[in-house]
Amino acid sequence: MRPHTAVRASSARRPSSHEPRSYPERNGASSNGRPAQEERLATGMGWFGIGLGLAELMAPRRVAAMLGVSPEYRTVIRLMGLREIASGIGILAPGKPAAGMWARAGGDALDLACLGAAFFSREADRRRLSAAAAAVAGAALLDVVGAQQLSRGVRTRNGVIPITATLAVNRAPEDLYRFWRDFSNLPRFMPHLESVEVTGDRRSHWTAKGPAGSTVAWDAEITDDRPNEAIAWRSVEGADVDHAGSVRFESAPGDRGTFVTVEMEYRPPFGTVGAAVAAWFGQDPTQTVKMDLRRFKQVMEAGEIITTEGQPAGRTESTSWKYDSAVRR
Repeated sequence: MRPHTAVRASSARRPSSHEPRSYPERNGASSNGRPAQEERLATGMGWFGIGLGLAELMAPRRVAAMLGVSPEYRTVIRLMGLREIASGIGILAPGKPAAGMWARAGGDALDLACLGAAFFSREADRRRLSAAAAAVAGAALLDVVGAQQLSRGVRTRNGVIPITATLAVNRAPEDLYRFWRDFSNLPRFMPHLESVEVTGDRRSHWTAKGPAGSTVAWDAEITDDRPNEAIAWRSVEGADVDHAGSVRFESAPGDRGTFVTVEMEYRPPFGTVGAAVAAWFGQDPTQTVKMDLRRFKQVMEAGEIITTEGQPAGRTESTSWKYDSAVRR
């Protein structure tokens, strides 16, 4: 059987022990009519951008003093203000606010670059510049998270992003279960994981790669373990990363291997931890998990991850989708 992958749009059955800490379901709006969290975030960032832009446009000298840079930067600050206002209007305008959020995120990157350049100026107040850079980095993370959610049209549950992906693997369920049950194998097909150390029968210590060589670590526990059928896990209470996941192994019809279904949920945190988690899941979390599963398939079927010019080998996604759909019927 050649590599093939499919992602199911419908939600799949979840073991009851894997219910992620009683996050209430949200379908775009709460019972009192308020917009979903990602829409509230976008609206807030839109108005914040307009307010900040007006301040930069009308009082650039005062803003320069607050940032800890020379008043000579007032022209640059005014230009930043115009960009902030334009992005804010784009977010608040009827239609799709995702483009405005991505514009804000790009502007945040430019702001950080400018602050970094100003840091080496002799007139710079490095203490204030550091505080300003930290504030911009926090706003950038909010912008990226909001833009990701709006771009995908994902409706979160109290800020929790659900991910579901399924593929067929030409191996028996017991072989796949045995490999996955040893969590130290996960980094072999999840490249953003640096390591997973099994610390007990049901506990493990995860370390993920973050931006600029940073790492973030957390402990997880197995919440459901049915040999050859399913495994569920979640981060322990108080962990820096709020994450839960499960994997199911179902025999495909006609002795054609096993359908592997992965469900994950994570709540995007803030700061360095949030940046690391965002790096793990990427702009499209479902696509990231899907690619992880393709690598898992290659490891289980070929014993290694086959690459061609740095990209996973296999049929095109459209062909894979059609094949798996035919098998499921």
